[in-house]
Amino acid sequence: MPETTIAILGAGAWGKALASLAQDNGHQVRLWSRSGPQTLAAVIENSQIILSAISMQGVSDVANQIKSIPLSSEQIFVTATKGLDSQTKNTPSQIWQTIFPQHPVVVLSGPNLSQEIMQELPAATVVASKNTAASEFVQLVFSSSRFRVYTNPDPLGVELGGTLKNVMAIAAGVCDGLNLGTNAKAALVTRGLTEMVRIGNIWDAKQETFFGLSGLGDLLATCNSALSRNYQVGYQLAGDKTLSEILVNLSGTAEGVNTCRVLMRIAQQENVPIPICEQVYRLLAGAVTPRQALDELMLRNRKPEYNH
Repeated sequence: MPETTIAILGAGAWGKALASLAQDNGHQVRLWSRSGPQTLAAVIENSQIILSAISMQGVSDVANQIKSIPLSSEQIFVTATKGLDSQTKNTPSQIWQTIFPQHPVVVLSGPNLSQEIMQELPAATVVASKNTAASEFVQLVFSSSRFRVYTNPDPLGVELGGTLKNVMAIAAGVCDGLNLGTNAKAALVTRGLTEMVRIGNIWDAKQETFFGLSGLGDLLATCNSALSRNYQVGYQLAGDKTLSEILVNLSGTAEGVNTCRVLMRIAQQENVPIPICEQVYRLLAGAVTPRQALDELMLRNRKPEYNH
């Protein structure tokens, strides 16, 4: 395909990994960070794609800054951020689409550990949008022999899969940190996926999306890799470290910490049971120890596996 100019917002590990994929495909990439020398306007100028790989807490601020910059109606926004806004409870794509209602917004999410992508190991991802042409264009830009890109018409479901699994990755880290074994880990991940689907139902996301790459796929990757920051939070909590000392020494942002807090507010408002998320929330708040959280999950009332 013809060379495409891509403005990538966020020069962290994920932003750089996506930049390397696009550059290897022969596209022109401009990286922007708050501490960099270039302005947002200069990086975005004449770009076909504006890709956000910034942390959740910076999305609204950066989107509002871009609002004052003249844009072409053909520019496509791609969001690769996983999280929920702590004030509005909105996802990143909802924030971008609200501020730029006339522009197509594409969600990019999947089992994509940035360090493995930088090592040129094979991976797959999903790009999702209500605008089919936009998602197919982004698919072409990033597809390669080492990065397989699928499209999906359910952007909110794809986005929520990547967001909600971060909380389960914290729980998985605790599971491994306590040496609970393979049986416990399998049960945790399976029941964690059930909770992700319940939350997705609140947003009317498609259930089958959660069984794809951006849901189950990303869940398996982050729950089984020490490269995941969220997994590291749980693993170190199981080793008796405090949350504050873990976060201070963590390289990058563990979005699952904030996501868990927002999820609990949503679940309480909607009266949706999410017992694993609840125990992660209590653990992060220091209300229970890892072992107490486990005991409370194991001693819950008996019930059918599927409650229709």
